[in-house]
Amino acid sequence: MLDVTPMPAAIVAATDLAHHLHPFADMKELAAGGIRVMTRGEGVYVHDAEGKRYLDAFAGLWCVNVGYGRREIADAVFAQMNELPYYNTFFATTTTPTAQLAAKICSHAGPDINRVFFTCSGSEANDTWLRMARVYWATRGRPERKIVISRHNAYHGSTVAGASLGGMKHMHEQGDLPIPGIVHIGQPYWYGEGGDLDPAAFGLLRARELEDKILELGPDRVAAFVAEPIQGVGGVIVPPETYWPEIQRICRKYDVLLALDEVITGFGRLGSWFGYQHFGLEPDFCVVAKGLSSGYLPIAGVLVSDRVADVLVAETGAFHHGFTYSGHPVAAAAALANLKIIEDERLVERVHDDIGPYFAAALGSLGDHIMVGEVATTGLLGAVQLVLDKEKRQRFSRPADIGMIIRNFCFMRGVIVRAAADRILISPAFTISRSEIDVVVATLREVMDYVAAELS
Repeated sequence: MLDVTPMPAAIVAATDLAHHLHPFADMKELAAGGIRVMTRGEGVYVHDAEGKRYLDAFAGLWCVNVGYGRREIADAVFAQMNELPYYNTFFATTTTPTAQLAAKICSHAGPDINRVFFTCSGSEANDTWLRMARVYWATRGRPERKIVISRHNAYHGSTVAGASLGGMKHMHEQGDLPIPGIVHIGQPYWYGEGGDLDPAAFGLLRARELEDKILELGPDRVAAFVAEPIQGVGGVIVPPETYWPEIQRICRKYDVLLALDEVITGFGRLGSWFGYQHFGLEPDFCVVAKGLSSGYLPIAGVLVSDRVADVLVAETGAFHHGFTYSGHPVAAAAALANLKIIEDERLVERVHDDIGPYFAAALGSLGDHIMVGEVATTGLLGAVQLVLDKEKRQRFSRPADIGMIIRNFCFMRGVIVRAAADRILISPAFTISRSEIDVVVATLREVMDYVAAELS
């Protein structure tokens, strides 16, 4: 019988440090600072082993969209575990929840997307569409079209291909990345990089870097352009309104495939089922993950446009790619239960019509603070830009330090947010209440008041 005897938090932490290598962590720093053991969650709150409760305004890692403790998902997982805990989707087989989930996703994707390839993570999904794009062009007799254009400060996962597609220097410095065939252009970060240009002009300037790069490389060599509708890990960078229409125009002009990484924005976070619907885009690939199961079990995938899928299905033959757990039936059951909650409780509509606008107004109220240069929101995705001098748009000399100071003080006060350099990021569950948003905003203001006073 499984031993489920509770362990003291100190023993759990010591065991963890002795045997568990954490992602994106300096293990020496963890050992010096200690490990916090989280034990349970309900709604928008999580509890640690010491009994402290935290309002999780980041939904885990942008993912617990329906909130913690949803019995409907647990029941669906338990039922599927008892019926068929695992079978693969190789060898001309499938399972009922896998097929049902593919159909359910496509029912919300729009008329031009009718196929899904399942993976276990967003990183795997980005690897998948990259291979798929190159196979597509090879099948069409254009094998020289291999190059993918991405953006600086983008995040597309941490596998070799995913980290290469991403544009983060600290990731490229480890492992001799990016791999060949991937190049990067500027990001549409107006506040940080727009200079004296107004947002509309800057949006066009950055979008047209794509056209310049295509012409530099040769249109006959470029396979695809990949981007997040709104950059997440890079700081919740909401592009100017002129940016995405121009990107779409350029992709069509040069017949370049458009791949959108919607690991964060998919399944309602922007107030639409997918971010491409919010921005009026027509992608060839759409990467999904976190919100698909609200993080309850690992599952991800690539939505594939009919333009690409029809070629792969009718002409390519076998696509030699896949994973042991592609379309895992238990993970699919969890995702189906999650999507049913989103539909039944009309959570996408709630983000669009109710809690999203309230969140925008509440977070926007911080715009008058001496430390705030910009507040950016779309749906339930937001960022607060920290500045040293508001009038001069002068940023701190060590942006990562000020971000972590604000983040850590919020954590000490029982509110979990995230720092990306000098931007504070908020991405709560869709079920968060107005009063809970008020707590997040009030805590941020209190912390910034304290830090501003200390700095002065």
